[in-house]
Amino acid sequence: MRSAPTILHLDMDAFFAAAEQAAKPSLRGKPVVVGGLGPRGVVATASYEARRFGVHSAMPMAQARRLAPNAAYLVPRFSLYRAVSEQVMELLRRLSPLVEPLSLDEAFVDLEAGGSARDAATAREAGERLRADIRAVTGLTGSVGLAGSKMIAKIASEEAKPDGLVLIEPGTERELLGPKSVRILPGVGPATGEHLRRAGMTTVADLAGAGEDELVRLLGKAHGESLYRMARGYDDRPVVAERDAKSVSVEDTFDVDLHDRLRVRIEVERLAERCVQRLRGAGRSGRTVVLKVRRYDFSTLTRSETLRGPTDDPVVVREAAARLLEAVDTTGGVRLLGVGVTGLADYTQEDLFAQAAAERAAAEAEAAEASRAEPGGAHGGDGTEERSRGGAAVVPAVPAGAGAGAAGGTGAGGAGAPDGQAAAAAAGRGEPEGEERRWAAGQDVRHAEYGAGWVQGSGLGRVTVRFEEPWSAAPGRVRTFRADDPELEPSDPLPLVAGQSSWPASLPKSRSEDGGGGSARP
Repeated sequence: MRSAPTILHLDMDAFFAAAEQAAKPSLRGKPVVVGGLGPRGVVATASYEARRFGVHSAMPMAQARRLAPNAAYLVPRFSLYRAVSEQVMELLRRLSPLVEPLSLDEAFVDLEAGGSARDAATAREAGERLRADIRAVTGLTGSVGLAGSKMIAKIASEEAKPDGLVLIEPGTERELLGPKSVRILPGVGPATGEHLRRAGMTTVADLAGAGEDELVRLLGKAHGESLYRMARGYDDRPVVAERDAKSVSVEDTFDVDLHDRLRVRIEVERLAERCVQRLRGAGRSGRTVVLKVRRYDFSTLTRSETLRGPTDDPVVVREAAARLLEAVDTTGGVRLLGVGVTGLADYTQEDLFAQAAAERAAAEAEAAEASRAEPGGAHGGDGTEERSRGGAAVVPAVPAGAGAGAAGGTGAGGAGAPDGQAAAAAAGRGEPEGEERRWAAGQDVRHAEYGAGWVQGSGLGRVTVRFEEPWSAAPGRVRTFRADDPELEPSDPLPLVAGQSSWPASLPKSRSEDGGGGSARP
């Protein structure tokens, strides 16, 4: 525990929804919900206007629509969120070399390590300067908590929401925590909270008064001891600049259960490819391939296979995932699939790059030997040898994300859009000839005549676009086009603040020198 409040916790306010409102002038001040728009989608973020109706993160999208039927419902645009997040993290790194990101919109900063603060006054000054810099660079707001420990700093930032700063002086932690619910402490979720409630403990003061021995008896040694320390306000965890990822994974939830075994395998192979792209993007390799299958009855199965060494070869990961799928019964239907890689390393074991080719060669040789023993030999002309390569029939490729699609209309106020990030990635991509182009609600587009805009809704062969930019003075005009209009194309997100020469933009020079260290029917 520190004697000065030099640990800062930043939490951006309703980040995804706020970014959408900043990018779309017509949605400012109106309820906005970001998440998967399919029937099985969930809310990722709700604007403060939507929260007044009871909408919150992790809520089923169908329930959110019942609570706020006139809100704007948009798919996530992660390329935009990552760009804005990098701007924010750059501002934090100017304050200190010890920045511990927790997510795209949340991080701890050790101000003392960067020389940005030494006492309460200088810590408050650094926090206020950070909030001003974030607004200048991104147009968004963030809430700041300052304290002598990470736990209390995070609690302070929650108290500061939205768009505020709260500083908690060291030595006042127990007074602050005492009357609060036990759920405010890290590691106390619904199950632990209910267990403590049945034992008569509902506030942090109850935990501190119960004593360490009683908490150990109820929760076990490690959890009980840790919870007792936190209830008394003690948290000596340091800010860690590098938090190594333990795994890389991707998953998709499907609007309609998949029953066709071949379709399930195609989706697993597609997920394996996406997983490797993320793995390579992080400059990592992994040794264990994990398959996740959630069946029609919500039962979830995981299967894993450990390789001889780390790899980032898409063929190796794809074939390992396919082998794992063979051990899973999918006859009742599949609602979710995921592929991940664990046991991460910064290198690859060279012989693994040849592993897939060697296994295919062995399978091919075995098939050739078998065909020579049969009448007609290896030249029977029935394609058996070709189909046997890799141990599976060769199948035609299907459009990525097809499993998450839905027939019918999609829009900021409709419920038929593809689910989540996969939908946003699939929307607007070149579709096979004869298929209607799909546009996701909230997607960035550009028209040859009208310029930049975003998809407000689509369906029945039409797409409705609102043409406006983040710096537009008033809501833009709406136009409807054919879904296959050749003059309408997907576009990259625009910066949220006018005049930025690069995207993502760095801190303006003047600030770095002075120490800055929707409604569908608007």
